[in-house]
Amino acid sequence: MTWSLAVLIGTALLQPFDAEAAGRKPARKASARVEAKVAKTKAVRTVLARRSAPEVEAAPARLSFGHIYGLHGTSDPLDLKSSVALVMDQDTNEVLFSKNPQAVLPIASITKLMTALVVTEAQQPLDEVLTITEEDVDTEKNSSSRLAVGSRLTRDEMLHLALMASENRAANALGRHYPGGLEAFVAAMNRKARELGMNDTHYAEPTGLSSRNQSSARDLAALVKYAHGNQLLREYSTSPEHVVSLGSRQVAFHNTNGLVRGGSWDIGLQKTGYISEAGRCLVMQADLAGRKLIMVLLDSAGKYSRIGDAERLRKWLVQGAASGVKAMASNGD
Repeated sequence: MTWSLAVLIGTALLQPFDAEAAGRKPARKASARVEAKVAKTKAVRTVLARRSAPEVEAAPARLSFGHIYGLHGTSDPLDLKSSVALVMDQDTNEVLFSKNPQAVLPIASITKLMTALVVTEAQQPLDEVLTITEEDVDTEKNSSSRLAVGSRLTRDEMLHLALMASENRAANALGRHYPGGLEAFVAAMNRKARELGMNDTHYAEPTGLSSRNQSSARDLAALVKYAHGNQLLREYSTSPEHVVSLGSRQVAFHNTNGLVRGGSWDIGLQKTGYISEAGRCLVMQADLAGRKLIMVLLDSAGKYSRIGDAERLRKWLVQGAASGVKAMASNGD
């Protein structure tokens, strides 16, 4: 179902019921006294609602690209909630599980893995102090941030917060302070993608807030494999928390990946992501069932579903169900 058709159907369903249009007779009018009481009651309720409810009406939920493309209709042996999944042996590149691995979708904050890679490989001074400015404020999704305009942190700390806590303003500041500015930084991101053979991948900005940042599970597996060789990316993406000084305050930031905070996984590198167009996303390198594996989950429906999918895959792998077997997607990969 296309997005426009879904909107039309949703709009039709939300229209008030019209008794006359349905061929029924309208109810008789109430007496003037009853009408007055009803009107007074409604007025009181309206005032109370306005006092307690937010001024802005909630926007209707947007379908992810995966839903629009019909990818969630693809079945798989584990009944994953992610429309795209890939598990690959890091050493041999053997694919143990795949579901729509060639689908090109928005990747949200998975983008920051490439952002961090470009920053570290440019060998810019990690102790240089960067300042958050109005240019770093999200005007696309209007997301919040704990880094107020004027906040000053070293490049090293910005890198840490971007990877671990998925701080958008930190990621944008890193791109702004690249030689040549944001435009040159995004060009470097796409150039690095080409070098890694990520031919399905395109970056438009360094945070992942734009749905124009897109990739496939196969490409992201290649990125994770390469990025795992970067010690700083391994360390910062897997630290449970990090405390920074913001003016006179000590502020603690936490990892966005519940599997890192839980401590039951042996994770070497990871990144999460979410915007409505991308759904919930997760990429990881982890030691599982005696192997070094790379796991990619894209467009998962539900707040905790990507974690649930990762656990289902781990159970399947540990039980030995993956030995020599590929779970082929219905699209014929």
